[in-house]
Amino acid sequence: MNTESLAEIRPAHAVKREEIRVVVGASVGTVLEWYDFFLYGSLAIFFSSHFFPAGSATAGYLASLATFGVGFVIRPLGAVLFGRFGDKVGRKATFLVTIIVMGISTAGIGFLPSFNEIGWASPIILVTLRMLQGLALGGEYGGAATYIAEHSRPNRRGLMTGFLQTTATLGFLLSLGITLLCKAFISTDDFASWGWRLPFVSSLILLAISTYIRTTLSESPVFARMKAEHRLSASPLRDSFLVWSNVRTMLAVLFGAQAAVGLIWYTCNFYMLYFLTSTLKVPPGQAYAFVVIMLIFSLPLYVLFGWLSDKIGRKWVILTGCGLAVLTFLPIFTQLSKAVNPQLVAFQQTMPIRLTANDCSAGLFSKPVTDCDRARDFLNQAGLSYTVEPATGSNQLVAHIGELAVSGFQAQQYRDILIRAGYPTQTDVKQINRPLMYALLALLMIWGAMAYGPMSAYYVELFPAKIRYTSISVPYNIGAAVFGGLAPFMSTAIAVKTGNVYYGLWYAIIVGAIAVVIGAVCMRDTKENDLAQ
Repeated sequence: MNTESLAEIRPAHAVKREEIRVVVGASVGTVLEWYDFFLYGSLAIFFSSHFFPAGSATAGYLASLATFGVGFVIRPLGAVLFGRFGDKVGRKATFLVTIIVMGISTAGIGFLPSFNEIGWASPIILVTLRMLQGLALGGEYGGAATYIAEHSRPNRRGLMTGFLQTTATLGFLLSLGITLLCKAFISTDDFASWGWRLPFVSSLILLAISTYIRTTLSESPVFARMKAEHRLSASPLRDSFLVWSNVRTMLAVLFGAQAAVGLIWYTCNFYMLYFLTSTLKVPPGQAYAFVVIMLIFSLPLYVLFGWLSDKIGRKWVILTGCGLAVLTFLPIFTQLSKAVNPQLVAFQQTMPIRLTANDCSAGLFSKPVTDCDRARDFLNQAGLSYTVEPATGSNQLVAHIGELAVSGFQAQQYRDILIRAGYPTQTDVKQINRPLMYALLALLMIWGAMAYGPMSAYYVELFPAKIRYTSISVPYNIGAAVFGGLAPFMSTAIAVKTGNVYYGLWYAIIVGAIAVVIGAVCMRDTKENDLAQ
């Protein structure tokens, strides 16, 4: 049946009940998908030594690749694979498969024998399981978004899919909560030895619940009608990638909406956490406590902005959030430094640091070789900004710390000089201006939710029903992997390369601004679109 006529042929309370059941069924599974995905990153520090030989550079490389790369890189392939399946076989069957693949691969990590037991088969299987996680996540989002939107009434699509947008945050909170619960009942040594496996294995319980709920759901009414009328695409990939009008829309989504949304959301949620811990030197436990509070604060915002998009349109809610973020990132992070670690800000203002040398290679991945390289690495780790100038008369490094000039590099010497000059090695939590800090973090959460909240409804409405699953999933996952997934790394790399702790934000500002302009010019509003077409 056509979702546009649901309200006309069924009582309003029955339609509302069905919408709630659909949202819960789709979102519970997506929460599990994100829980499994985030769990890997948060526990990698505990299990990497079990699956890779100690002291092996190759093992370290593989661990890093598996943890940070494979899950993102493989997602577009999952989008193609499951997108095609979802447009040919059905929405329900497809995201039932994705949840099972994700749940089993996550539990498999919990049961995986160590390197000492099965040798190199252990890291190979680990990377394979991580690839399966990425494949499943690549196919999950497009299916869940399509399924909810195709069940929703036209004037409630943004509201209903807004609940789906909370699932990434809920998944992160759930992974953190279960990990902390396990740690509360298991000693530190036991958790490092075997207790880290429990959060992975516990995903089987969540998998059982999610699978049961999803099996009780009906197929999308839009897909069921297309199937009954023999209007399904014979080749969703061909119709998605070889029809120029659809390719043009996918490119607009990728470089207009998704590039901006991915950058903004990851900067507001993940780079912000890195900035608190690595740059402002907030103790990790305290930083996570701040972030958890703000994540909980952000949950209703996704639904609020989804609802708002039902009233005024999707496009400008999304682009307004992205535009406000682009315009305010620098002042927000600058003021955040003053609110969280005023001693560090005062130190940088009174003790400018300048390096003069001719042998700074500044390689991002190479091991520091020269004194200049080692000095830069030391200052980056300390969260301090500095400038580099060519030396005159001598090739020896000279570090100018305030009025003091220091030749060469010795880490302990630098540390002693900085501390005597007033450098705070760690944030004094008692001096944090909490009202200002929370207000600034709240702005970041608002911008991220404004950009992300209406996104599902918007993407679903942009594409024809017969290729909707594929056409949503591909640009979303490419954008999430390339622009969103790389945002924390690129921002950090630019900050390290330039020696300024704030310059990393220019990646999100410049690329985000370009994406906002592309989106404003190339994208159309869609809230009145008929999803049955």
